[in-house]
Amino acid sequence: MRNRLLTRRARSDTRDWQVKRRERTRQLIELGGLVAKAGLVELTDDDRAVILGVLVEAAARLRSDGHEAALTLWRRRGKRAFTVAADDAIGS
Repeated sequence: MRNRLLTRRARSDTRDWQVKRRERTRQLIELGGLVAKAGLVELTDDDRAVILGVLVEAAARLRSDGHEAALTLWRRRGKRAFTVAADDAIGS
């Protein structure tokens, strides 16, 4: 019973730092979900160094002169992947 009360209190905690912490946690979970949705976990055999390397490479490309073209291409591919995932969810 006491544990439930503490859990309920923690969920309704509206202190600024607690709210920001929850938002950051949610963002990190969502970003991890995107890594998984892209298939990087399976393709790299869950090698975190490889996954980080891929992300570092993407960041380097975004810092280069052709960043607008990369953003356009990746945005299109990402939207397509979301559409396919939504269609798969509806079809299941």
